[in-house]
Amino acid sequence: MYFYRYRYDDYYSQPDGNYTGDHADDEEGSSDATEGHDEEDEIYEGEYQGIPSDAKTRDEPMALGQLLADGLKDRRELEIERQADEEELAQQYELIIQECGHGRFQWQLFFTLGLALMSDGVEVFVVGFVLPSAETDMCVPDSSSGWLGSIVYLGMMVGAFFWGGMADKVGRRQCLLICMSMNGFFAFLSSFMQGYGFFLFCRMIAGFGIGGAVPIVFSYFAEVLSREKRGEHLSWLCMFWMIGEIYASAMAWAIIPHYGWSFSMGSAYQFHSWRVFVVVCALPCVCAVVALTFMPESPRFYLEVGKHDEAWMILKQIHDTNMRARGQPEKVFTVNRIKIPKQSDDFVEMQTESGNLFSKIWLTFLKCFDYPVKDSTVKLAIVWLTLSFGYYGLSVWFPDVIKHLQANEYASKVQRHNNERIEDFTFNFTLENQIHTNSLFINDRFISMKFKSVTFINSTFQSCFFEDVTSVGSFFRNCTFIEAVFYNTDIDDSKLINTDVVNSTFYHNKTGCQMTFEDDYSAYWVYFVNFLGTLAVLPGNIVSALLMDKIGRLSMLGFSMILSGISCFFLWFGTSESMMLGMLCLYNGLSISAWNSLDVVTVELYPTDRRGTGFGFCNALCKLAAVMGNLIFGSLVGISKAIPILLASSVLVGGGLVGLRLPDTRSNVLM
Repeated sequence: MYFYRYRYDDYYSQPDGNYTGDHADDEEGSSDATEGHDEEDEIYEGEYQGIPSDAKTRDEPMALGQLLADGLKDRRELEIERQADEEELAQQYELIIQECGHGRFQWQLFFTLGLALMSDGVEVFVVGFVLPSAETDMCVPDSSSGWLGSIVYLGMMVGAFFWGGMADKVGRRQCLLICMSMNGFFAFLSSFMQGYGFFLFCRMIAGFGIGGAVPIVFSYFAEVLSREKRGEHLSWLCMFWMIGEIYASAMAWAIIPHYGWSFSMGSAYQFHSWRVFVVVCALPCVCAVVALTFMPESPRFYLEVGKHDEAWMILKQIHDTNMRARGQPEKVFTVNRIKIPKQSDDFVEMQTESGNLFSKIWLTFLKCFDYPVKDSTVKLAIVWLTLSFGYYGLSVWFPDVIKHLQANEYASKVQRHNNERIEDFTFNFTLENQIHTNSLFINDRFISMKFKSVTFINSTFQSCFFEDVTSVGSFFRNCTFIEAVFYNTDIDDSKLINTDVVNSTFYHNKTGCQMTFEDDYSAYWVYFVNFLGTLAVLPGNIVSALLMDKIGRLSMLGFSMILSGISCFFLWFGTSESMMLGMLCLYNGLSISAWNSLDVVTVELYPTDRRGTGFGFCNALCKLAAVMGNLIFGSLVGISKAIPILLASSVLVGGGLVGLRLPDTRSNVLM
């Protein structure tokens, strides 16, 4: 029992049993917790006294007897009693959080969890930014390309489900520390991997780690917010995901195209600029881990697992931290007792069974499909799938369409040379965007130069000398080399297609795939497009945070998805790069409110014992839909606008209509 100088009110001083996890009646728990103290026992007012050890010992047989008595009761009656206790605890916890106030503690946790959420946003965009560079640097064939994006999303999908379930069993803070540490370590390690297989493995484990960030972060933060603050401040927290996108886009724009930001040790170990980018993107995760070590566990989680002493101490810490920041350090935390829900025999068995942790997570997951959250889980799954499919699908389609338009424009400017004869000439400059057909090169020298998007067809090179030559997107098709010499070049069998090499010599050929971003306008453009698209999210984030508690979560969720679906029809008019960029900004600005609302609704719909599991399941569906969207929309680039427009519009509008039928959680306390 807790003893304090002041009593909060009659509600807080209700008898609730002792804190040893037994099922004694309220009066019994109250008397057992207080009797046995003689006048020699010193009880200091205003101090936390904990649970008397002799009370614990006496209560154990009583708990067993009460458990047997409960077994004789009707199971439904016990469940009704437990539900009533849970509701009473939820109401009391809301009053306690209101007494603790909203201040310095919440803001410290806000920025700490914001760094973790920022890391998740960075991880999603690192995949897309690094993919072309990594596959080129590691000489990945076209048949294996694209695995990086899929494998990372697969890791995030499994991680979301696993860590969300773990957070309901082990704790929010501890699980978040583990999964963020895992992400930071393997993300940093991946930057040094030279083989594509090892690189994929490291990114998959890093994705598995960061997959738990979103479900844990929102569950953790929601449990220290009062009802009137919850919608707004969870929406502000969502901004860190956008900040992660901006950070990744800006760093990619500033680092990856700079080929000079690299070093090598021989030809076997190369550390190019994209690897520097991977290291820089791991920094938010490292900062989040450091900050998390100074934060306590969620007190609501401790109450759910029966650790009432620890919960009280953390609640007092929150109260005292906020009061000191307000200049009221003398204000006393007046809560002297917290309700203990009556536990049914099924719950006790599940808590004490010797099954492994995975089976317990699975059982908790199955509870997400029990009354009263069954219908909500199905509707949430539909909304998460549709919103993610449309968002990630179009996020891939927009940049690819822009690149497709650029490629068409670039191809339209190609220079064609036919039946030319060049003899005794020195090429020491870059050849770009050219096609040479039926050409003859005799005794020519290609020294310290580059072939960029150059194709030679049915051409002959006789007695030619190649030195320090780099080729990007260049090929020799059906050509013939006679008595040619190659010194320190990257011309190898992959670029000599159906080509005959007669009496020719190769010295010190460059190993690995050569990368260059010099004068590569398209690389800058892709990062710039993502950067502007992310900035367009800022107004929507601010509006959703300010209006979340005023117009309601469901209205914002449903109408944001419907408007996003309608905005897709403007893509018909996107015939240029600038117009497509404008459509991207419009779509991102409209859809962000739906994301923020969905995060808030999801965390509020599930009770504490399955909040992480339910959110993790929904976030896993989000990653699954992202993979499906990437594959389907990516295959439609350059084929037809009608299919992706109609597909995205239909799923977004359909998901928005389902979202409008979710339960309204704006006025609910957190169960």
